[in-house]
Amino acid sequence: MVTFEPFPQEEGVPIYLQIIRYVKRGAVAGSIRDGDELPSRRVLSARLGVNPNTVQKAYRLLEEEGLISSHAGTKSAVTLTEDRIRQIRAELLEQAADQAVRALRQMGVDRTEAPALLERAWEQTEMEVKA
Repeated sequence: MVTFEPFPQEEGVPIYLQIIRYVKRGAVAGSIRDGDELPSRRVLSARLGVNPNTVQKAYRLLEEEGLISSHAGTKSAVTLTEDRIRQIRAELLEQAADQAVRALRQMGVDRTEAPALLERAWEQTEMEVKA
């Protein structure tokens, strides 16, 4: 069962998009696997404190992407293949890189400064993980 814990809500990003991203990131990380059941729409909406229609929208979009399957009378379940996981990983990495580059450019960081910033951030997160 996918628990959605922790589910840190990000201000300014619609909750339905955060739910989708949570499932995709979990799939890539291996914490969400093929066949895992999702909470019912009502249970998840209560857990997150959001309107059930918000969860319904996220589940519908996940279903349209082929990441979950839903059948009347049963819980929704994750449907993943290794190829699909690789596709999702590439998609998420592309989005993250695009966002990082846009933020750096907006702050006036040029192409030659960016690798050093990335290296420092990488080292910092490694130190945090070890602590």
